[in-house]
Amino acid sequence: MPCSRTTLTLSDAKRMLEAGEARAASFGVAYNIAVVDDGGALVAFARQDGALIGSIDLAIGKAVTARLFDKTTAYLSELAQPGAPLVGIAQSNGGRVIVFGGGVPVSIDGEIIGAVGASAGTVEQDISVAEAAIAALNSGSA
Repeated sequence: MPCSRTTLTLSDAKRMLEAGEARAASFGVAYNIAVVDDGGALVAFARQDGALIGSIDLAIGKAVTARLFDKTTAYLSELAQPGAPLVGIAQSNGGRVIVFGGGVPVSIDGEIIGAVGASAGTVEQDISVAEAAIAALNSGSA
């Protein structure tokens, strides 16, 4: 029997990036935003003019991390603190795991179909940009 699964498309990702960029503009911060598919592969990426170069890998890493563990990176951050159950998780997966807010899994009807990562502002702003991207997908419009 063939396996059927749903994933984010390029069209979805473009809509998400547009919404994320709009939220970033509301903060007056140039952003890096990444969208990955259900396998954690990069589907689309936007680097707004002047966005921090160091945040490129962070945005991608947050999206990949959110998909690898199917949890927000903000939640993983809590679990990675000293004395918490996932101390050391950031050293897993070749050290590519990012455990601070801004990476959020994307799901439809309870099925995770990808993730988004945002980086350049405060952790709270990064989360807000990622959530705006997901809201655009869920609403069907940017």
